[in-house]
Amino acid sequence: QVQLVESGGGLVQAGGSLRLACVASGRTFSGYATAWFRQAPGKEREFVARINWSGGIAYYSDSVKGRFTIDKDSAKNTVYLQMSSLKPEDTAVYYCANARYYSATYYGTHDYDSWGQGTQVTVSS
Repeated sequence: QVQLVESGGGLVQAGGSLRLACVASGRTFSGYATAWFRQAPGKEREFVARINWSGGIAYYSDSVKGRFTIDKDSAKNTVYLQMSSLKPEDTAVYYCANARYYSATYYGTHDYDSWGQGTQVTVSS
């Protein structure tokens, strides 16, 4: 099982930018894909973005498409989430997740088998 550690969360005003990082602790990203999810208090965890390790193909939820960018740095064993034009509704705990194997979908929590501890992102008006 891959151990993941997120960082980069914080407080930012609407319209601002923030860059999150997910680093594999003691292991490399050797699986199929890595993704970002987010969860607001009292709500279910929702898909944000995903990147496949082979080819770097990226997927985004409609709510963040055009504003967020997911990238990977294989040398640093790190996956990033560049967030721009942030909105108050982006406020949530952001989680990094890893999928070792291919699955029919990419947006469900059960498509991933390893999770980080989460990092808080708060966007104020």
